Amino acid sequence: MMQVRKLSDYKNDENVQTYAVLKQVELRKTNAGKLYLAVILEDSSMELAGMKWEINEQDARAFQAGMVVAVSGVRQTYRDKPQLKIFEIRPTRIDEPQNPNDFMPHGPMKADEMETEVNRLILKILNPKWQRIVRYLLAKYHDEFYRYPAAKTNHHAFAGGLGYHTVSIARLADQVANLYPAIDRSLLLAGALLHDLGKVIELSGPVATKYTRAGNLIGHIVLMDEQIVLAAQELKLDLFDEDLILLRHVVLAHHGQLEYGSPVQPLVREANVLHQLDELDANMQSFDQVLSQTEPGDFAARNWALDNRAVYRPEHDQN
Repeated sequence: MMQVRKLSDYKNDENVQTYAVLKQVELRKTNAGKLYLAVILEDSSMELAGMKWEINEQDARAFQAGMVVAVSGVRQTYRDKPQLKIFEIRPTRIDEPQNPNDFMPHGPMKADEMETEVNRLILKILNPKWQRIVRYLLAKYHDEFYRYPAAKTNHHAFAGGLGYHTVSIARLADQVANLYPAIDRSLLLAGALLHDLGKVIELSGPVATKYTRAGNLIGHIVLMDEQIVLAAQELKLDLFDEDLILLRHVVLAHHGQLEYGSPVQPLVREANVLHQLDELDANMQSFDQVLSQTEPGDFAARNWALDNRAVYRPEHDQN
């Protein structure tokens, strides 16, 4: 068995030989009509795009997203981003790693830790209608909520990322409510705990994550609103009661702008705060992810999730 180093352990122009999960795989053609394999490799340390030139269609059929592969090549830079020029790639053998879960990045909290914190925060939702809906939906999607990523790429795109992102925002919401007495803590917490739960329908799961048909055609915001409506009907709650309308509004408005996918803009305090906290937590995670792959004293590659900024890691930053 080859010596295992993580993808992030390799530097530019260094020969790579390791195991990884195929997060994405696609057979493409060059302008000259030659076939090549474009992949995204993943292990617990990072994602790395790779290209395998001169491959035939029959050999390409051996590869599927979600499988563990043995790969060798050389790490290069393309358009300021790391990339692997692949020499050899193959599915792993029976005596080699084969479980993709062993290669998936995970968040800093375990599922039981997140669940304990979620239960603590639910108790702070004093409005009985909002608390019933939150409890109902988190019970309905319990396993997915603590296993799924919060995104296919970008922020919190790791196993358990959905639960961790939700806990982070709910904690922030609880603290913000201490600073601004006019905020309805119960409404803000209910919105924070539910705002991204629709991603358990939008995304396929933690391994080789992709968008589902409903995710592509509808999106997690509207899918979540639908789940709130269905929960209210199941719990015999009046959909046109102001409390229900407010909860739906907070969830529907959490992306802030129509062009970012929200059907409405935030029109109540709690919706506006949730949007700001969602942006803050997503940006902090993107900063952490990018800077973890950047040497102290260097600028990172430009990152789409950070408005295409090339952010800087200070020399004293050893995190």
